Amino acid sequence: MPTPTSSVAWDDFRLIKAIAEARSLPAAAELIGLNHSTVFRRLGQIEENLGTRLFERHRSGYVPTPAGEEMAALAERLETDIAGFTRRLAGREILPAGELRVTTNDSLLVELLTPLFAAFMKQCPDIKLDVLLGNQALNLSKRDADVAIRATDNPPENLVGRRVAQIGWALYGRAIDFPNGAPANPSELTQQRWISLGDQFSNFKVVQYRQKHIPADQTVYKLNTVLGLAEAVEAGIGIGFLPCFIADKRPALVRLALPQIGYAADLWLLTHPDLRHSPRVRLFLDFMAQELAKLRPLMEGGPAGREDTEAPSPAEA
Repeated sequence: MPTPTSSVAWDDFRLIKAIAEARSLPAAAELIGLNHSTVFRRLGQIEENLGTRLFERHRSGYVPTPAGEEMAALAERLETDIAGFTRRLAGREILPAGELRVTTNDSLLVELLTPLFAAFMKQCPDIKLDVLLGNQALNLSKRDADVAIRATDNPPENLVGRRVAQIGWALYGRAIDFPNGAPANPSELTQQRWISLGDQFSNFKVVQYRQKHIPADQTVYKLNTVLGLAEAVEAGIGIGFLPCFIADKRPALVRLALPQIGYAADLWLLTHPDLRHSPRVRLFLDFMAQELAKLRPLMEGGPAGREDTEAPSPAEA
């Protein structure tokens, strides 16, 4: 007669982990790509095979029993070990071929990276890119992604990579509203209507400046993404800080202040240490570093990125 544990497969552990994390069957089903009825049926089968209850059913959701907690913890360890094994295998690959998962954010992808990705894929047709968008850091240890392209001053300590540029920010308005460029008196800028990233981005120096110097009732438009900031200024909603690599390509916008070094963020190419010797990862990182280096004047807001008129620093306003 088989022992209960002899009929427990890896997929069973994965299902229990999903229910423990989600605390509901519909949410767990969505996590692992199954339907609700399948999850319900499989949970019953697993508990019957093991001869023990893994979850208490409460009105607030599914709460793991001690046995359920132990099984979910074991599933977490198994997932980590499997991810580590696949990372090490990927790091030993011989040919630069296969799928490469790259995570970045929407503004970098749309305004900067897509042409570079296209050029890379033309040069390396055997490599396919799977691009994952999001501002939150994915877990490269679990192969959520192979490479991260991030603007950050504090890259995760468990990743390796290179800093390829700084992303400069400057204050912009519509050229039609400021035909002579920045006003002679910088204090006039603080009296304008402003657009800005939301307060949840208070780690950004440009948001800290706005919070400190601009009255709250003059910030008329906030966004939770960088991507729509330039469109808001172009639409005449207000003035605001924008990344130079986005704003300097738009003739309808004019700088109202020079880029401030304290507002810049480092642009990093990052990967997991186990993957840095993988041919496809190394090839991608080398290619992107080389191409992004050519765009440093644009990203950093230097003279090659745009002809500057004399403009005061917003910090002096």
